[in-house]
Amino acid sequence: MNGHDDKRRSAEPVDAWPPAPPLSSWTIALGGAVSLAIAMGIGRFAFTPILPMMIHDGSLDLSLGTTLASANYLGYLAGAMLCMGLPRLWSSAALTRWGLALTVLLTAGMLFRNHLGWIGFRFAAGLVSAVVLVHTSKWCLGLLAAKGRPALGSIMFTGVGLGIALSGLAVSGMVQLGWQSNAGWICFALISALLTILVWKVFRTSEVPYVHRATSISAHDDLPENAAEMTLFSIAYGLAGFGYIVTATFLPVIARATLPPAASSWLDLFWPAFGLAAVTGSLIVVRTDWLRDPRLALTFCYVIEALGVFGAMVVPTVSGFFVSSILAGLPFNAINFYTMREVTRLRPHHAARYMGMLTALFSIGQIAGPPLVDAILGFSPTQQAGFATSLGIAAAALLTGAAIFLFLAWKWPIRDTAL
Repeated sequence: MNGHDDKRRSAEPVDAWPPAPPLSSWTIALGGAVSLAIAMGIGRFAFTPILPMMIHDGSLDLSLGTTLASANYLGYLAGAMLCMGLPRLWSSAALTRWGLALTVLLTAGMLFRNHLGWIGFRFAAGLVSAVVLVHTSKWCLGLLAAKGRPALGSIMFTGVGLGIALSGLAVSGMVQLGWQSNAGWICFALISALLTILVWKVFRTSEVPYVHRATSISAHDDLPENAAEMTLFSIAYGLAGFGYIVTATFLPVIARATLPPAASSWLDLFWPAFGLAAVTGSLIVVRTDWLRDPRLALTFCYVIEALGVFGAMVVPTVSGFFVSSILAGLPFNAINFYTMREVTRLRPHHAARYMGMLTALFSIGQIAGPPLVDAILGFSPTQQAGFATSLGIAAAALLTGAAIFLFLAWKWPIRDTAL
């Protein structure tokens, strides 16, 4: 190396190595949004609105539908755990790309009427969606932080809400046109394929290693208080999985059990309303981002979601269900954004591993929700009373998580809030 090279190397700031990729912040954020719309909105959540079509077609019954949903939840848990132990042989960009390609194939696989195969497809779809969520989050949030635009990462999570809303509205339109469920799976497979082609080149770069430089009490992995902080933070996030899944799983059933028959035309719109509210919540985060400590922001989000979870039982009308859907949906993506953003601070050198751990705990909360509701319904005098008790427990779980975040913000304050 000659003297000129030495001077040039010594003049470079630490942050300039390795160089930032030639992608704009908005390209990164929108690429992440499309990725999550494919893997989560279609690969994971499109099954929710299309299930009634499959039952109507005689393709399956409610028992098999429940089995397929459980297989997806278990696959999501398996994918999250896999992210904790994946060797660093592939970049997050590569894992995201191939995860999207697999999502297309698994969605198309639902066209083949084989019940055992369906169980495998839904399990694999859950696994792939967790891997794509973790590694899209790591890739997107890391690059945006390196570019000084961390709040823009919330745009990435709009993909989940848009996928939920658009898949719900699309299925509603298919039902009105008299389509069968196979036509729905064909449409979703084609849409996911086109979107994957659209963003394939966006995920062509290896991620910039992002090390948070804020000085806080919990800045190093080897501090015992940091381990305690991470443990409490993880528990609080797991409570969100349980808190939202009761509403997400049983909202149409609760509405049918509570609302009069005259309101039947509104029942298919509550789930899309939840998705659109989730998109709105993500956009609000980008425009404001006024709570600089993510734990305080999470406290606020959990309280809002708790109000939405139990709101429909307090005001059991069409308006009440819409307000409940909106309140429960508004913080849904924001919770994921602030959680993934915070884990890059708590564990900057092992972000993907701990994102996987948090996703696994969130998944465990999801898996625990429906069986608990079934048990409560078995002991309740009426179905409505059983749902009220279940939603009350879910809201209490969210409020407990909010209290944990408040404690964390008090016990381990962030001294430098330049996140």
